[in-house]
Amino acid sequence: MALYDDALREKISKLPTQPGVYQYFDASGNIIYIGKAKNLKNRVLSYLNKTNQSNKTLLLVRKINDLRYIVVDTEQDALLLENNLIKKYKPRYNILLKDDKTYPWICIKKEYFPRVFITRRLVRDGSEYFGPYTSGRFAHMLMSLINSLYKLRNCNLQLSPATIAAGKFRVCLEYHIGNCLGPCVGNVSEEEYNEFIVNIRNILKGNVSQVIEFMTGRMKKYATDMQFEKAQFMKESVEALRNYQSKSTIVSTSLNNIDVFSYLEDERYAYINYLRIVHGAINQVHTITLEKKMDEDKEALFSFAIYEIRQLMRSESKEIIVPFLPDIQLSGLQYVIPKIGDKKQLLELSERNVAYFKLDKDRQRAVVKEDSKFNILKTIKTELKLPAIPHRMECFDNSNTQGTNPVASCVVFIDGKPAKREYRKFHVKTVEGPDDFASMEEIIFRRYKRVLDEGRELPDLIVIDGGKGQLHSAVNSLKKLDLYGKVPVIGLAKRMEEVYYPGDKDPYLLAKNSIALKTLMHIRDEAHRFGITFHRQLREKPLTKSELNSIKGIGGKSEEQLVRHFKSVENIKKASIAELATVVGIKKAEMVYVYFHPDTSLIS
Repeated sequence: MALYDDALREKISKLPTQPGVYQYFDASGNIIYIGKAKNLKNRVLSYLNKTNQSNKTLLLVRKINDLRYIVVDTEQDALLLENNLIKKYKPRYNILLKDDKTYPWICIKKEYFPRVFITRRLVRDGSEYFGPYTSGRFAHMLMSLINSLYKLRNCNLQLSPATIAAGKFRVCLEYHIGNCLGPCVGNVSEEEYNEFIVNIRNILKGNVSQVIEFMTGRMKKYATDMQFEKAQFMKESVEALRNYQSKSTIVSTSLNNIDVFSYLEDERYAYINYLRIVHGAINQVHTITLEKKMDEDKEALFSFAIYEIRQLMRSESKEIIVPFLPDIQLSGLQYVIPKIGDKKQLLELSERNVAYFKLDKDRQRAVVKEDSKFNILKTIKTELKLPAIPHRMECFDNSNTQGTNPVASCVVFIDGKPAKREYRKFHVKTVEGPDDFASMEEIIFRRYKRVLDEGRELPDLIVIDGGKGQLHSAVNSLKKLDLYGKVPVIGLAKRMEEVYYPGDKDPYLLAKNSIALKTLMHIRDEAHRFGITFHRQLREKPLTKSELNSIKGIGGKSEEQLVRHFKSVENIKKASIAELATVVGIKKAEMVYVYFHPDTSLIS
């Protein structure tokens, strides 16, 4: 089924076969779906090749306009990254996942005699959260270890020094079976209890190797004391930790609030990839391209990119992982060039992503290069049914405010690009009142009569901003000049972007993604911008300079200098002679000052 266009099919065929996360975008640039894959290429191709897809999947596929992807190390990494991105962007077609599994955290609750527990819900109340853990079994194993070492409360009582001193609580079953020390009745001091919390925090923050070493010691002690069940529990816990020791670069309890930057360049461009690590997880990925204008060294380009990206992402991270030091290092930040360990893995992950980004850009540029100007113009000729390739296109637009200051604009595009030196603007001279049709007829006649008189080049296509009425007016002028039928002319109505041909009753609708329509819209919008700017200048001129124009001896140039310097007529009125003289000289300054202060007598 041909639901993807050729460009997207080509992009999919070049996807890597590594694990990662893919994001689908609609025509408006919104993320509509985020998915995970152990093989990016096979997974995305499955949407194209599957048979008997559900209606929901077919609806999603029809809306896909573009895709991007992030390469990770393992399928587990892709799983967690997919979860983080779905929570961040909330794509429309991931709605079924909003109640799906979320990953567990270990929380140290902010309260008197804090509880420590596993949760899948983060509450921003000042409590500390560690994780998230991709393995629920690992989180529960870690929690069991904590519970076996420290007898913490797990009740919901609102403890405070006053309520404990007043004896409002009684110990529960957890106390009697040895799982709690009874802080609710004052059996343990706050200082002693908080020492437990400090130790737990260190375990949750610390290196897994240290935890393994600690648990191995406990396991041997239990075995020596012939407490074989406890020794077996410790052995299983150690094995689980060792399996987890090749832990994900996406999840690491020892890494928090870190920026990672990698750099890659060629002769023309520099590429910088950014990963943001928060709570041990990647929650932002961004890559930018810098086009080299001079022979900048990579350290200078790198420092510029780091600052730009951190501003864009509003990053407050104090630690930055980089492959080399930029030439200017931001104050208050620690730059790390890792050699081994988790930080090195993160840097390598960023470097892989920037390499794939560069590869994609190189392929895109190769396609653009092959699709030369000639081929694009040839496509426009075919889509618009023109007799010749439109090397030169001219577009016209009218602009007025209830008939006042009627103007028109003409923009010229040569080989698909604006030729601004050939733009022209017109005052409408023969039309009174807001008559767009008559204005268009006048402007077309004036434009091409002059072109004929001066023997200049005629366009390959004339584009009129408007529907049948404006097009008919343009055709009338072309007939008077004996140009009708010799130069193609069409109208482009803005409401539905319909194309009108002379003599046709109904408009011609081009596909929304057609090159011809996009080119026509670009030319029309440029003509509208150029005309509106000219009209606005005319409209504002009398408002800003009318009173100055009444001053004898003050011409247009002096008016312009005064308004540019003082910004408004009110400021000019308040200015002293000395201040005015710095702009227009002493004689004109006195003229302006006396005009606004008629009771003032000047003594030479």
